[in-house]
Amino acid sequence: MYQITSIITRALEEDIGPRDITTSSIIPEGLKAKAAILAKEDFVLAGINVCSECFRTLDTEIKFKGKFKDGDSVKKGKVIAEIKGNAMSILMSERVALNFLQRLSGIATLTSTFVKEVKSLKVKIVDTRKTAPGLRSLEKYAVRVGGGFNHRFGLYDAVLIKDNHIALSGDIKKAVTKVKNGISHTAKIEVETKTLREVKEALQSGVDIIMLDNMSLETMTKAIKIIDGRALIEASGNINIRNGREVAKTGVDLISIGSLTHSAPAIDISLEIRPVKQ
Repeated sequence: MYQITSIITRALEEDIGPRDITTSSIIPEGLKAKAAILAKEDFVLAGINVCSECFRTLDTEIKFKGKFKDGDSVKKGKVIAEIKGNAMSILMSERVALNFLQRLSGIATLTSTFVKEVKSLKVKIVDTRKTAPGLRSLEKYAVRVGGGFNHRFGLYDAVLIKDNHIALSGDIKKAVTKVKNGISHTAKIEVETKTLREVKEALQSGVDIIMLDNMSLETMTKAIKIIDGRALIEASGNINIRNGREVAKTGVDLISIGSLTHSAPAIDISLEIRPVKQ
């Protein structure tokens, strides 16, 4: 929770700065208001609590009542939340609160779309580290809300030997050997492969997970036969909503999709505010 509070605080400081020169010039300090956050399209909700904390971080007296919970499907025209309190506080929090809600809901919605596409197939949709700097914990949370799964959170919690590691080490076997000498025996090792030769080399090196990177469906199918259940198989690279199901049907265990976080369109959400009669 501390990390989320820190993210929200930085976002508010970035937006408001010393003061909101527009709001402070127009709105009386004591004016009370009520507001509604409205859905302008259908989507999967994520970040309602983050949205609430944006208002309450700036003003603990704000009353925020969410009408839906994260993971709910929200229809266009529905009221997502109602807010009551100081008008200046609501206006100063509005943009940051909506930014979080729109972005996280966009990620959850896109993830949900991919998950539905591969429904009934033996595969997990997973994210990547292609997240907005500083927002990884929130964006990966939104992936989970949408029904997806998280890949590693950072360079510290899982081994993934990529093409550049291999290029600098000489080959896959040398890279794997070096890693095994430097980590606990309990840690799993994943290797990125681009060719069938590399798949065979990864298998011979005794890795736990093999990533099939940017392979055609034909090559992917051949790779899966070669691996034959001896390692988990992850497909990655240029996988989209049009070809995701075909990739899943090859029999891979995981499909990692960078666009879940780096290209999810923000959901159209707005806030309408009215003064409360004194």
